[in-house]
Amino acid sequence: MLTVYGVTRSRASRIIWLCHELGLPFKQVPVIQAYRLPDPDAADAPLNTHSPSFLKLSPAGAIPVIQDGDLVLSESLACTLHLARKHGQPFGPADAIEDALMLQWSFYAATAIEHDALTILFNHGTGQAQPGAAQAAIANAAERLARPLRVLEDHIARHGHLVGGRFTVADLNLAEILRYAQGYGELMGQFPAVMAWLDDCQARPAFRKMWQERLAEPE
Repeated sequence: MLTVYGVTRSRASRIIWLCHELGLPFKQVPVIQAYRLPDPDAADAPLNTHSPSFLKLSPAGAIPVIQDGDLVLSESLACTLHLARKHGQPFGPADAIEDALMLQWSFYAATAIEHDALTILFNHGTGQAQPGAAQAAIANAAERLARPLRVLEDHIARHGHLVGGRFTVADLNLAEILRYAQGYGELMGQFPAVMAWLDDCQARPAFRKMWQERLAEPE
């Protein structure tokens, strides 16, 4: 059975969402981020990214990690792309061209969107008024995101999905990254096709199941 190491309040959410889409049984080992604990090295600390047993699996001390048979794999996008390719359509590629396009969009999300989307998440918080430095960071991140989101807006408006005219792992990967900026309406309101696509992604039963599991975890 597939094993997923990492709490759902982490990038493991991407893998767990995909497993629910695939109907793939898995065991989850809830490794928590060390920075969330007052003393991650204490003898009674829960399993975390500093724990020696976890570091044997992930020398970088980062979640998520999956163990799929003899394969131990880190990096969440590598994990989702591997599982989608292994289990095939509709979430995985039908051929080498779709495989390349799924890689392209996943890497685009990671390189062109994720950093600034996380800046918005960390500084925007609950949407309440923020100090001047946070407001400047949000504005700068939103300005940088405008170009990649225009690219996405055009593609989604013409094709509905990222690859193959259907929901695939590429949509899942990008939707989970764009979620970080989703609460900033001043930015997202400029891209109605993207917002409608993101709403559709998050209305899927597999996403809702993952999200309820995430909300059930301690903050």
